[in-house]
Amino acid sequence: MGAGRLCPFARIPRRSRINNNMTVREGSLEAPTRHPIDWKSPDFYDEDKLDAELHRVYDICHGCRRCVSLCTAFPTLFDLVDESKTGEVDGVDKSDFAKVVEQCYLCDLCFMTKCPYVPPHQWNVDFPHLMLRAKAVKYKKGEVRMRDRLLSSTDAIGKLAAIPVVAQSVNALNGNGAARALMQKVIGVHQERRLPPYSPSRFRSGAPASQPHAVKDSARTPGKVAIFATCYVNYNEPGIGYDLIKLLDHNEIPHVIVEKEACCGMPKLELGDLDAVARLKLINIPPLARLAREGYAILTAVPSCTLMFKSELPLLFPGDAEVTLVSEAMFDPFEYLVLRHKDGLLKTDFKQPLGKVSYHIPCHSRVQNIGQKTREALQLVPQTTVNTVERCSGHDGTWGVKQEYYANSMKIGRPVFKAMAASDPDYISSDCAIAARHIQQGMGETRAQREHPLTLMRIAYGL
Repeated sequence: MGAGRLCPFARIPRRSRINNNMTVREGSLEAPTRHPIDWKSPDFYDEDKLDAELHRVYDICHGCRRCVSLCTAFPTLFDLVDESKTGEVDGVDKSDFAKVVEQCYLCDLCFMTKCPYVPPHQWNVDFPHLMLRAKAVKYKKGEVRMRDRLLSSTDAIGKLAAIPVVAQSVNALNGNGAARALMQKVIGVHQERRLPPYSPSRFRSGAPASQPHAVKDSARTPGKVAIFATCYVNYNEPGIGYDLIKLLDHNEIPHVIVEKEACCGMPKLELGDLDAVARLKLINIPPLARLAREGYAILTAVPSCTLMFKSELPLLFPGDAEVTLVSEAMFDPFEYLVLRHKDGLLKTDFKQPLGKVSYHIPCHSRVQNIGQKTREALQLVPQTTVNTVERCSGHDGTWGVKQEYYANSMKIGRPVFKAMAASDPDYISSDCAIAARHIQQGMGETRAQREHPLTLMRIAYGL
């Protein structure tokens, strides 16, 4: 602990320390407010100004330490401070500031659930977006590994790896110990990380046409849906997308597949490649905006993609009317289904109980501020109990795949693995399919089946 620090919470008002699961602001009970990201300004990439802001925010975090249990970014920071000559941030070498940035995978939980100093507080702390700025500066300087560029190019990899025959070969190599050891040595993908398989048939090419239904708008939702497939559903698990279609058809909700799409941009955002995010936005937003203008609700089956369109793109492109239009039309699938239920338009003719379900809420679902909509939907199924685990699993996209972060991803996930196994469930499930695979790996031997929540609802309907 630094000199004069009697308590790590010394700067936090007492009422903010009562319950770490509540977001409480010093002198305010207002909701967090995020400022647009001024990423096109030269100042955004000025290293001296970045270092000054890192120092300012790190000092606030050091005096608080409320987020120490969230991830490895904060323990890394606090260790650097505690081991410095002064015991304060001014004793940390500026070259070590990047060590904190490397441990942040932009889950946003510190901003949304823990930090008392986010806007509208005058200290204006947005730790994730500061980390994003540091990643963007690093990317501009060309200090990003080829592996990271490759792993964040999910669309390009998927188009190649999901080709028939190629998919089977890639899957075989991903399951081969010798090949995985070589992969770790050459590109730094950890050999013990279980990787999702590639499907030889894409979701977009196999998705059935919408059945004719009358459009029934409700007070809260449009009565027709446009599905943004996402890279993961399109190339890895198309069955998740097919199950979403079956749920929509069963509930007489007409749907279309978005006519043209690319990666949502979240992997490139996490890399700091904001120019690539802008290029992807130019591909995705026009067809999505057209659908939004035509009155469609837009759904994606991957929380990170939903969050990208709902929140991140509007902050990167403030004032863009089409981005705003898409953001307002974007729904998490279970957010949409639960709102339909509240308006009396969701069928509850479930035929198959699900038994005991251990359900994990991913970070990128939590920070959408929509509540536990997936849990609410699953609990509509008779003879079904849901054990809800609301904690970061530690995987986060490509972060937990990398050799240098694999051990930390498993360490962060350990409490989740334990909590998910506690009820001896029949199913383990997460809105984030990658998180669910990570949890299944961390749980080890288990009788529980891993199924996406959309698949569980399809099973419950007997479809």
